[in-house]
Amino acid sequence: MDDARRCLVTGAGRGIGAAVAKRLSAAGHRVALTSRSVGELEALAAQLPGPSLIVPADVTDPEAIECAFADVERAWGPVEVLVLAAGAGTSAPLRRTTDADWQRMLDLNLTAPFRMLRRAVPGMVDQGFGRVVAIASMAAKQGEPYIAAYTASKHGLLGLVRSAAAELARTGVTVNAVCPAYVDTPMTDTSVASISSTTGRTPQQAREALERHQPIGRLITPDEVADAVLLCVASAAITGQGINVDGGAVQS
Repeated sequence: MDDARRCLVTGAGRGIGAAVAKRLSAAGHRVALTSRSVGELEALAAQLPGPSLIVPADVTDPEAIECAFADVERAWGPVEVLVLAAGAGTSAPLRRTTDADWQRMLDLNLTAPFRMLRRAVPGMVDQGFGRVVAIASMAAKQGEPYIAAYTASKHGLLGLVRSAAAELARTGVTVNAVCPAYVDTPMTDTSVASISSTTGRTPQQAREALERHQPIGRLITPDEVADAVLLCVASAAITGQGINVDGGAVQS
């Protein structure tokens, strides 16, 4: 396709990142896949219909970020579409949230996206085209109990997106965030296990509680998040947005 783009997706081994990578590939784009798990990336690459590149990296390591971009640039040229899907959560009352918990959330959910955005922007600006989409969370827009460190990191990520979008608005580069509620992914499985262990509910009861938390009465699917990402990639007029994919939980 004439408008095929060079894409880099972090957190591509599973969940939202994998769903986005599949959709980008199906749309005709080249997709470089980044996560810490080589096995997961190899399994995903085998499913993609289009060209792919496996670039394993721990995105909290600045040198690994540089190597990932350099690998893509050597193989294909500068990254045109950057999807920041790597992330994790943690849950604890404030009084039991350790400095290490706090720092881990900031390192992975905020500092790593900042470094990757900073690395990608010069090439995008030089080309006059770029799309950056960060997977944030509804926790970027509202606070809930027991997830202070995660919420702070996602609020920061949305702030980074908004500031970068304003700065780059006249360059042809757009920067957006997609803010899902609970998505049916391994990360939510971890949340379910945590709820079950701390409340005594069965895993099924814990999952049903998360489903009831959303007006549509179910978890969001990774493909529904990918729908919003692909919209941001397609449009030159959507920038600086935090697009809710939450089943109507937060109306804005």
